[in-house]
Amino acid sequence: MTVPVSEVFDVRYGHSLEINALERASPSDGVAFVSRQMGHNGISAYVAPIDGVEPAPAGDISCALGGNPLATHLQEVPFYVGRDVAILRPKQEMTKAEILFYCLCIKANAYRYSYGRQANRTLATLPVPAITDIPEWVGKVDLDQIVGADASLITTPPPAVTLKSWQAFRYDKLFDIKKGQRLTKGNMAEGDTPFIGAIESDNGYRQYVSASPNHEAGTITVSYNGSVGEAFYQSAPFWASDDINVLYPKFDMNVFVAMFLCALIRREKFRFSYGRKWHLGRMNESLIRLPCDTAGVPDWAFMETYIKSLPYSTSIAA
Repeated sequence: MTVPVSEVFDVRYGHSLEINALERASPSDGVAFVSRQMGHNGISAYVAPIDGVEPAPAGDISCALGGNPLATHLQEVPFYVGRDVAILRPKQEMTKAEILFYCLCIKANAYRYSYGRQANRTLATLPVPAITDIPEWVGKVDLDQIVGADASLITTPPPAVTLKSWQAFRYDKLFDIKKGQRLTKGNMAEGDTPFIGAIESDNGYRQYVSASPNHEAGTITVSYNGSVGEAFYQSAPFWASDDINVLYPKFDMNVFVAMFLCALIRREKFRFSYGRKWHLGRMNESLIRLPCDTAGVPDWAFMETYIKSLPYSTSIAA
């Protein structure tokens, strides 16, 4: 059974503060400022406490009404909110897992909104499961990974990115690129080998098969068909489908450098489509722009440091 958001939460409009009018502060001395952004748990800065303005307490939810409508986050420290951000407070006691479940339920309604249609008037009426209908699996979710990553939230800013130092490199100068191999459904059986397909989620894992891996760990998979341009780091040996190109680095690549490269590769997906695939020949000739040191060599150390500085980077298994 579904009920309106207002039956589960007290919904109120936030502080509606403007960040450029506030004094910045350190995370240890300031109050989290939550804006309409999607990343960083919505926290865009820390600001000095404001006389006469009480922060929302830890345990409340922030929900963007515009900008990135329904970017919804559980806040675990006291916080202020900017313009067009609502604050939701559970009407009855909930576990952390239950609150995060409702954050996901609210976010699932984001497709209803756009730049021209915000959620200011309708947030309270959106359908969510009743408290009595929270799925049983929610109580079984292990939140240790999320808790372990909390300490990395906006404690240090990432290093500055200077685009003038970036240079273009051909893919075939950085990688040996190998094509995946077709595995028909008739030859698939359940097993322990990750099967990487041309999908945009779950690190490309479509299922686990009994076939022996046809590619090595420590590589990057890129879809050249289907979800073209989706790039994932593979930490275990795997079977790549014939819709996948596998990038074997010609340099020492750890998981942090790989995460940086995957983000850049995904930025290129707009260049391709069903009618213009990123096939092996085309990828070999493609260019990727990378930050470089003073000698014009890709600055792998900078890429690693940048990823390690981001929120939740402690969750990446080195």
